[in-house]
Amino acid sequence: MSVLTGKKAPSFKAAAVINGEEIVEDFSLDQYLGEKYVVLFFYPKDFTFVCPTELHAFQERLEDLKKLNVEVVAVSTDTEQSHWGWLQMTKDQGGIQGVTYPVVADTNKTISANYDVLAGEFYYDENEELQADGEMVAYRGLFLIDRDGIVRHQVVNDMPLGRSVDETIRMIKALQFFEEKGEVCPANWDEGKEGMKDTHEGVASYLSKN
Repeated sequence: MSVLTGKKAPSFKAAAVINGEEIVEDFSLDQYLGEKYVVLFFYPKDFTFVCPTELHAFQERLEDLKKLNVEVVAVSTDTEQSHWGWLQMTKDQGGIQGVTYPVVADTNKTISANYDVLAGEFYYDENEELQADGEMVAYRGLFLIDRDGIVRHQVVNDMPLGRSVDETIRMIKALQFFEEKGEVCPANWDEGKEGMKDTHEGVASYLSKN
């Protein structure tokens, strides 16, 4: 598994469904460069069980995220037509109707591969025939990308393990606290708590108070 933290987020152009209904062919994160933070998260499949809980959870906190100058983008290896169909289904039917942030179609699996969250591998057998080892879908990867397009936080969960939107927001606030104050965030830091100056004296001062 690659560690992308501290590196430029891989660029891509792909089809996506935006605003819950409109299909665009060349969606890219480049539109946010210099302006917005991005939470880019991958999920395994449309029309499943854990996945809609995550997509709805991010939608429920979307206004909170936008107040932090954050755009949310979801990705799976399904087609844009599959995304569109799922977006037309109500929540009680297992659908994701009401989700308004972009849902990207990584149909050729290159985005998932470049972010190194693709489960399974392609290979050629002894007959030079293309085979797949495992199901070629994305793990539950999440990447916090800053305004310069640099990955500042990443987490990858296995298929059965849903993510915490609260923890994602905590990490965004920690990053923005560091950018604004120039102080680093100790263990279990949360909004309203003190940071630490990145020096021996700063650490000692913080520890003496806590």
